Amino acid sequence: MIAELIEKEEIDVSKIIPAETHLSEELNTRLASTARLGNEFKGKATITFNTTEGPKKVSTTVWSVTEKYIQLKNNIHIPIKCIIDIEF
Repeated sequence: MIAELIEKEEIDVSKIIPAETHLSEELNTRLASTARLGNEFKGKATITFNTTEGPKKVSTTVWSVTEKYIQLKNNIHIPIKCIIDIEF
């Protein structure tokens, strides 16, 4: 299934659900890199995550990464267990 590209303002956190597979160690490492990319270089990453309407992706700056969430601008939090892929 192809992920629909949306704007970060269109993210409906109530529709985000866990991904069918868990992130590999490589993707966990890439999460930390996306936060550095956003904070130090103002660069964007494309994050694909699972929703009740199918996969969605957003190209945005990641402000921070915690044990359970990534934080985007406007206080949007996406659970890490819902992330399918990260590209930067």
